[in-house]
Amino acid sequence: MPYDVDVQIDPAITPEISPAEMRAIVEEALRSLEQPDDVEVALIVTTDEQMQELNRGFRGIDAPTDVLSFAASEGGDFVLPADLPPYLGDVIISLPAARRQAEERGRPLRDELALLIVHGCLHLLGYDHAEPEDQQAMWARQADILRRLGVEPPPDL
Repeated sequence: MPYDVDVQIDPAITPEISPAEMRAIVEEALRSLEQPDDVEVALIVTTDEQMQELNRGFRGIDAPTDVLSFAASEGGDFVLPADLPPYLGDVIISLPAARRQAEERGRPLRDELALLIVHGCLHLLGYDHAEPEDQQAMWARQADILRRLGVEPPPDL
């Protein structure tokens, strides 16, 4: 495997999707985004409660969310030793939120997880959706990667 993807799953939850399948989604996103073979990413799958705590602490929003990304490039003074592979950062997903959204959209959980994982990876690489033109570019890349994964993007994105 060219990429180092560390999948961590909160022991309080049981995902229906295997860590290997989640890892494969991250790898396809990185490949599609033409990332070097040696980059590292952490994918953390957790609870709504943990996401609310992170969202409150880092964004000042006291509510759970579906996905958070913490890009290493935005970390300030943290410097990796020169001999280590580039670390892109962490993508954190609430499995309960993914389940709810999949049900609301009438789609398989795997498709919703793929959307959230790809979305998080795009954020790690500097994509954003705060401005309409940025959102258009991000949504186009997201749709392209999802289709490579055999997932049809939801019509509302």
